[in-house]
Amino acid sequence: MNPVPLHPAIVHLPVALSILMPFLAGAAALAWWRTWLPGRKLWGAVAALQALLLVSAFVALRTGENEEERVEAVVAERVLEQHEEAAQVFVAGASAVLVLALAALLVPGEPVRRTLALVAVAGTVVVLGLGFRTGKAGGELVYAHGAASAYAKGGAAAREAAGEAAGKGGAAATEVDDED
Repeated sequence: MNPVPLHPAIVHLPVALSILMPFLAGAAALAWWRTWLPGRKLWGAVAALQALLLVSAFVALRTGENEEERVEAVVAERVLEQHEEAAQVFVAGASAVLVLALAALLVPGEPVRRTLALVAVAGTVVVLGLGFRTGKAGGELVYAHGAASAYAKGGAAAREAAGEAAGKGGAAATEVDDED
């Protein structure tokens, strides 16, 4: 088991890309529609970025699954499952948008390609919402439910307290003594 969690470092790339993609895809589609730039080449870059979003989201999902057991020691399983399910829907949405983006490159007929690109742009907005939902659930794991304490120095005491609380129906809340 890795003493330093990889998941929190990985998740930033798909989150950042999910925020950027509606703007980048929208600008690329507009430039393609208005023939300001060569559309298919520009759209190829959008498809590549969407592929990067999907791959990074998949890696984030897998690293989260790898670290799940350790975090379950301090966070209720149902809360982790909510975050994991949101991440799975995020990956599925990113996959669907990639398929649309690639179809906009590969299908015959310029009007059909442009329409598919427009649908893909709309899909990036949906993926942004899914990414927000996933990130919010992850943030709540860390900041509201104390998931980071599974890795913090002295986390063993927090894990033991969580184990006792889990027997009572939930994860324990840990208090910090600020008096020096």
